[in-house]
Amino acid sequence: MEDKQLVEGEIADYLLTDDGILISYSKSVLRTVENIKANIKLVQKITNNKKVPLLIYLKNSPVPDKETRKFSTEQLPQIYKAMAMVSKPGLAQLVMKILFKIQNPPIPMKSFADDQKAKEWLKQFV
Repeated sequence: MEDKQLVEGEIADYLLTDDGILISYSKSVLRTVENIKANIKLVQKITNNKKVPLLIYLKNSPVPDKETRKFSTEQLPQIYKAMAMVSKPGLAQLVMKILFKIQNPPIPMKSFADDQKAKEWLKQFV
């Protein structure tokens, strides 16, 4: 279906679909401000600096420190229009709780067990 190249990164691998959705295959790596900054540059390169909807396949990974969580939350609206998280039941909810304990997500976010439903939901943001 997709003939695009998978772009490998430190914290995730990415694939930009023909319909404009960025797919992220998360890696079990501790997020830091440094590797998130590098990841943002990678995403901007893949998307030509356009904000895109993100479909992320979550993996269990270590919980980042407070500074990293704050930085990550601030950066989301700069690079993504919306985020759909696909994971085993419970994991996305845990990530949402960790990242957005204090405030609401800065962009529309939803978690799914089914990636087809996730893609359907994201299409409204393309």
